[in-house]
Amino acid sequence: MLVRLLFASRAVDASAPALEALCASARQHNAAQGVTGVLVYGDGIFMQALEGGRQTISDLYGLIQRDPRHQDVVLLHYEEITERRFGGWTMGLVNTNRINPATLLKYNTRAELDPYSVSGRASLALLEELMATASIAAHA
Repeated sequence: MLVRLLFASRAVDASAPALEALCASARQHNAAQGVTGVLVYGDGIFMQALEGGRQTISDLYGLIQRDPRHQDVVLLHYEEITERRFGGWTMGLVNTNRINPATLLKYNTRAELDPYSVSGRASLALLEELMATASIAAHA
């Protein structure tokens, strides 16, 4: 059974080298485990969608909660799915500094990434729009 999990966290180190190392590690692990997803980041905040088998995603989320690179990990949304939405990426990336601020403003009171202050559905809607506008990249 496939599931999709969406969570937010605050980066302990949001530097470009730290982000690149995080993504490289995720891509390698995710490819081996059949996990796909996307990571949106900006202003030290991560919002990440993960898709894959239920147990695999559950185990991965447990690892992320204990990962010292993340703090304030919060589950935003979890659902069983019939097909992957982010199947093209072992870990796609979106840097919110590179997208139109109006896109973020549609889903939040300010033009910034703040999944802590909006519903999980609003966060998923933002991901859908980022997909539709081809804002997801394969590399940073």
